[in-house]
Amino acid sequence: MDKQPGAMGTSAGLALRLGQAIFSVSSLLFMCFGVSFLSYSYAPFCFLVTTMGLVTPWSLGLAMIDTFLVLAKRPSNQPRVLTAVVLGDWVLSVLSLAVSCSTASVADFLIASGNVYCRDNICLRYQLSAAMAFLTWILSSASLLLNLWLLPTLY
Repeated sequence: MDKQPGAMGTSAGLALRLGQAIFSVSSLLFMCFGVSFLSYSYAPFCFLVTTMGLVTPWSLGLAMIDTFLVLAKRPSNQPRVLTAVVLGDWVLSVLSLAVSCSTASVADFLIASGNVYCRDNICLRYQLSAAMAFLTWILSSASLLLNLWLLPTLY
């Protein structure tokens, strides 16, 4: 089995995982710091914090595993482990796409309606948080597709 770039156990896979973690943490930071708690009455904002709170430990945990595999110079050849990673990436990538789209649409609606919550450019931070969640989705789906491509070669 050849090492496929971006698959688990490669340096490109490690870069994808670290990118996911960085973008999900930045999405959480844009969403949580300096924000009034009245704005959490909108479900997509709570959904974003919850989803990015799930993506962050998943990505950091797999980045630690990828770091070990890169340093040990051995790719992950276990089909069950790779199946679990593919399923986890699939679920979290779908959630990341849903949350980024819903948060962006609610933030745009609040800006267009001139809502009280959008003073002091707080809705701009919501849009930035949604953009970071969308970038998390791009990296998560790339990781999903690369690992999914590798999965049939292990069986």
